[in-house]
Order: sequence, then C-alpha cells, then structure tokens
Amino acid sequence: MTAPIDPELIAVLKRLRLGRIALTLPERLVLAEKQSMSHEELLLLVLTDEIARREASATDNRVRAAELHPDMRLELWDKTAKVSFDKRLLATLTSLRFLEEHQHVVILGSVGVGKTFLSNALGHIACKHGYGVRFLRADAMLKLLKQSRLDNSRDAEMAALTSVDLLILDDFALDAMSKEESKDVYQLFLERTGRASMIVTSNRDTAEWLAMFDDVLLAQSAVDRFKNAAYDFVVEGESYRPRLKPQLDPDTKELVSPRNKPPVNPRSRRRR
Repeated sequence: MTAPIDPELIAVLKRLRLGRIALTLPERLVLAEKQSMSHEELLLLVLTDEIARREASATDNRVRAAELHPDMRLELWDKTAKVSFDKRLLATLTSLRFLEEHQHVVILGSVGVGKTFLSNALGHIACKHGYGVRFLRADAMLKLLKQSRLDNSRDAEMAALTSVDLLILDDFALDAMSKEESKDVYQLFLERTGRASMIVTSNRDTAEWLAMFDDVLLAQSAVDRFKNAAYDFVVEGESYRPRLKPQLDPDTKELVSPRNKPPVNPRSRRRR
C-alpha cells in the first residue's frame, strides 16, 4: 500500500506544469525504496518519465494535426496479408533517410493493396521523430486550392503545402486535371523537390501521370522532377481492405476492430 502524496507537493508540481508526475510518483517511490535508489537516481527516473510523457503527447498532437489514420501504423500491419513489396526498401524508408535528404517516395499498386496504410505508417514514424506531416487525398488538395482562389488565400495555402516537412498525397492521378489543377501540381512538385519530401500513392505508374495533366510541357517538367527524386515502392497482391473490416468475435459475439484483433495464425486455424 503506497502512502498518499502530500497535497502541497501536488500543488507545487501543478504550478510547475508537472502535475502528471503525481500520477506515477507513488509507484516510483516504492520502486526507489526496493532498489535503494539515491535521491539523484529517483529524480532522474521521475523526470525521465515526464520527458517520455511529453514526447508521446507531442507525437499524438502531430498525428492529429497531420490527419493521419490512428490505426494505420506499421506495428498494426497484418503480416499475413497476401501482398508483396521490397522489405529492404521499406526498412530504408522507415529509417527516414529520404526525409533527411529531401527525397520523395511514390507508392504504386493496384486498388486496395495497402498503399494508403503504408503511407500513413510512414507518416506516423515521421511524427514520432518530430517531423511535421500533412496527409491529404489528392482530389481534396486540388479542391482546397481551387476554393482558396475564391477568398484570395491561395498563396497562404500553397505556402503551407510546400513548407511542411512531409506531405502525403493519397490516390494521385485518378482523374484528368484541369489547367489550374495542373499548374497547382506543377508548382507543388517544383517547390518541394530538393527542399522537402513527399509521399505520393497512385494506382498509375509515373509514366501514366503525364496524360492526367492539361499541359504537356508542365506535365513533363513536373513528373520528371518528381520521379527522378523519388523511391519507387511497388506493392503487389490481393486487396488488404478486407483485413480492415470490422467483424464479430466468434466467441464473444461482440464487434471487434481489426486493430484489437491479432492476425490469425494459419496453423492454429488448421488444428481446430
């Protein structure tokens, strides 16, 4: 049984904006007594806890600001999925070397193979390491820029898109772009290439992007700049989306989110 923390100490911690220390302090005091810690060791342990809490909170804030899907993290990827990709390249990408070197990533694959999941997962890793991230569907970005012209905020919106550490564009080149949209993408690719990284997911190979632009010269210039500064990460296989579908637990009959349900071991399934 741990002794209650002195209310005066709690008040002092709150004034110093260290109130969360009081939540784990009783446990740390017990641990310090068991391990005969010195005062300095106990202080280091308590402050290290607070640093970890603050870093986790800052990461959560960056994830929310980026509008990343909270469940699309690499540790939640279903390894039994029938998709294939270059695992060595994924390891390189998760090291975030491409971000440090201001290079791009294009994730290519057919519908449903997990491109959005993997782009979100890389975004989560970037947030954890302190980078600013923004996730947008390509059509939503183009719509946003179109609307910004109406209230004269386009320059500010484009500045926000070009200045964030990592911009993730999902489902790029689904439809043909108008003249204004083509100019927007050209400017975006031009200003970010060599300065800041992008992750772009697409069902179309970069060679097919040219036909999506309204202007051939803009298309060639934009796509050439992008693809020559980008890693090609190709995902092939069956659709990953059924693995994200909520379902009833066969034992409890309760609705289970895929994030809370571990992948099924095929061997254990056969033994039933």
